[in-house]
Amino acid sequence: MKSLRSLSGLALLGFLLCVAPPAAAQEKPKEEKKPPTLLEEIKFFSYIENSYTFNLTGAGRDATNELRLYDFDEGYTFNIAEFSIKKDPSEKWPFGFGLVATAGIDSQKNHAIGIFRDDNDAFPFRNTSKYDLQEAYLSGLIPLGNGLTLKAGKFVTLLGYEVIESPNNLNFSRGYLFGLAIPLTHVGVLASYSVTDWLSLTFGPVDGWDIADDNNDTPSYTGQIAVTPLKDLTTNLNWIVGKEYSLPPPGSRRILNGGTRWVLDFVANYTGIKNLTLGFNLDYGEEDDEAYLKHVLKQRSQFDARWWGWAGYAAYDWTDKLRTALRQEFFTDPAGARTQFGQKLSLWSTTATVQYKIWKGLVGRLEYRHDSADEKAFKIRTPGLVPTSTTLDTISLSLYYSFF
Repeated sequence: MKSLRSLSGLALLGFLLCVAPPAAAQEKPKEEKKPPTLLEEIKFFSYIENSYTFNLTGAGRDATNELRLYDFDEGYTFNIAEFSIKKDPSEKWPFGFGLVATAGIDSQKNHAIGIFRDDNDAFPFRNTSKYDLQEAYLSGLIPLGNGLTLKAGKFVTLLGYEVIESPNNLNFSRGYLFGLAIPLTHVGVLASYSVTDWLSLTFGPVDGWDIADDNNDTPSYTGQIAVTPLKDLTTNLNWIVGKEYSLPPPGSRRILNGGTRWVLDFVANYTGIKNLTLGFNLDYGEEDDEAYLKHVLKQRSQFDARWWGWAGYAAYDWTDKLRTALRQEFFTDPAGARTQFGQKLSLWSTTATVQYKIWKGLVGRLEYRHDSADEKAFKIRTPGLVPTSTTLDTISLSLYYSFF
């Protein structure tokens, strides 16, 4: 009996030793994460993109797709080759910089006045250089509160859901909000401050919309309120206000001064559902004494312009290689100033994109896009430059390769 009790006690002790975690393993100190080196903080990005666009409803003059941006030309386009090197300021290395150089047809449409573009060049800027200095800036972190970041130079705008870099968009083509409602780049200074981990503020003076050589001696001001109310939900309220230039009207070689132009831009993005991305963009803008209207429609008694629009996005990653994306968009230009249509024009657009990662950084996109308008605005014919269609349908095939 005594022997049985001893065996039972030994068995119980063995069981406890087996199930109990080793004390040493529990008390093992965690290894401290080493801060990144200077080289590790430098980020490289580079890609090349080509595309071919088929116009299903008939192209306009010179084989073009009216009111489009990077898919403006029918047929083959060498869109862009980009090289980017950037570093954000950090506590250990409190300085930063950014340099983005591009070449290709898209670069012609991204020029700021004063950098490879004169003030009398007009869209689609075929006479300008097929390369661009998209960004060139310096930045620094000032040890004030949570850290104040200053950036000075040329940089992309705060406004918009879509961006210039194609790999960072859900669709190949850019929507009307990107091409008509907001600027692309600025030259100026920005100050950014993170109030909390869910709220950050940005503000600064800039030369204006896509202008590097400001000769109206009047700065514009831009800013952003970035809020992350939920872990997977980001929202930005962006804005810009100031006196701006107007693009040269048709038949004119002279850029004109306009009145005060301002835009409010709201952007939201949600990724809380596995493999699903949802996005939304809302823009509203106004301009007093708009220069294009003054030049072309002299019979009017007032020349104020306003525009607004919205875009919704949904993308789903079926596998790690296959993604489908849908964009639905509306844009209205009551005075016809942003579209240079000369009268009220409302536009609708539906875009469906299939994306497939072919090999390493090689990605292919097949996209169908249907545009419609409440007036004949597409398929412009000569003589007389008369638009003959209210719809525009295209299929685009694009390939890009990312090197980093």
